[in-house]
Amino acid sequence: MAKTMPGQTQDRQPGLEAEMYPSPDYTPRFKGSGKLEGKAVLVSGGDSGIGRAVAVGMAREGADVAFIYLNEHEDAKKTVELIEAEGRTALAIDGDVGSKSFCETVVDEVIGAFGHLDVLVNNAAEQHARGNLEEITEEQLIRTFRTNVFGVFFLTQAALKHLGNGAAIVNTTSVTAYKGSPALIDYSATRGAIVAFTRSLSEQLVEKGIRVNAVAPGPIWTPLIPASFDKERVSEHGSSSPMGRPGQPNEVAACHVFLASEEASYMSGQVLHPNGGTIVNS
Repeated sequence: MAKTMPGQTQDRQPGLEAEMYPSPDYTPRFKGSGKLEGKAVLVSGGDSGIGRAVAVGMAREGADVAFIYLNEHEDAKKTVELIEAEGRTALAIDGDVGSKSFCETVVDEVIGAFGHLDVLVNNAAEQHARGNLEEITEEQLIRTFRTNVFGVFFLTQAALKHLGNGAAIVNTTSVTAYKGSPALIDYSATRGAIVAFTRSLSEQLVEKGIRVNAVAPGPIWTPLIPASFDKERVSEHGSSSPMGRPGQPNEVAACHVFLASEEASYMSGQVLHPNGGTIVNS
């Protein structure tokens, strides 16, 4: 039987986790085992949703974590507290990943704080539901690609000079890159771009010992959902998946943690699919 969420909406992107009910589950599901002990991690979009779960999950595995957020200060403060509760150092930086100069400043701040950078997680994204292609304005198209694609390029370019042998890049894409979404055409296109980016960059960096992989979540309970859809659509979120429910952020973040760790030492250019059982051609 499908298990759905209460209908609710938010009037801003990318949404606030503090206003969601029930709250998404970000808590790591298992004890840490030191998979990322001594590592420094940078997560974009790390204040809430999947990004928060990734940040906390990596902290539990021994990493110090810096994360980028746009302007969701209450959510960011909570994420800092959660990272510190795992006994690790947290660094929250607010700004727009669609700005190349901001991305360069962020990486400089991370190096100044931690002295090194070992794992980059490109997770920040936005989406705007539209009923048909003609409703996607030039402004929306540029904004969605600037955040979801340009931001990945800019942040990775800035980070690369500090990433060495054994480092990992993990990108968040989406099931929509594989099966499409009629209401999220521009968003789905950006997610497809991230798959191609992951595969191409993995081949470029493999000789340097830097692994590049991605995670393609299905319908997950994050702030983007009430910030993107009306109450009826939100109440149905995830019900069409084979498991009949939306996933929780901590059910996705474990994939990021795995790909960032040496447990995935023979994996690069790959995409993991925590999507509730939807079969896609990967």
